[in-house]
Amino acid sequence: MVIDGIYYALALTAGGAAVWYFTQPLFAAPMFLLAVFCLYFFRDPERVIPEGPVAVSPADGKVVGILAGDSAPARISIFLNVFDVHVNRAPIAGDVTSVAYTKGQFLVASRELASSRNERNTVTIAGQDTSVGFSQIAGLIARRIVCYKKPGDRVAKGERVGLIKFGSRVDVFLGPEWDILVKPGERVAGGSSILARRKEG
Repeated sequence: MVIDGIYYALALTAGGAAVWYFTQPLFAAPMFLLAVFCLYFFRDPERVIPEGPVAVSPADGKVVGILAGDSAPARISIFLNVFDVHVNRAPIAGDVTSVAYTKGQFLVASRELASSRNERNTVTIAGQDTSVGFSQIAGLIARRIVCYKKPGDRVAKGERVGLIKFGSRVDVFLGPEWDILVKPGERVAGGSSILARRKEG
């Protein structure tokens, strides 16, 4: 459980109790339901991290797009709805070389424009002669991106590195040394689903 969920749930429960006391129990029900939803939303399950030269998904959600160019890194876009786990994980082990925050809009995160126009935080990890980046992208509801890491930190593959609150998107950037294994429409789990494998040779 992410601690934020407990704070939100306690605040909503206190508000519901006040509404119950001063009005009627029926009016307090929505706040109690929201408190329960916050506990569900901020869950943080343990995951089995795959071994070997693979990049794992940094987020739970649905693969909504894959762009692969000749010169630019390939991009895998994952959409997280409000029912997905929103804890973000490192796709590979290595050193965090950069963390770059960009102000932006709050378009629906499933849209292609969200990748370039929405508020986002881009993290790059270098390790084992490769570099993988991923962007935490705010959505229509999400207005808070949390990143626990800073440049110079070392992370393990699948390690928790941040959080995006409520609906959002994560874009993963992979160089030509990676074979992409997922397809649009697939659902992935942060830390345990393999997105790509290093090419041999």
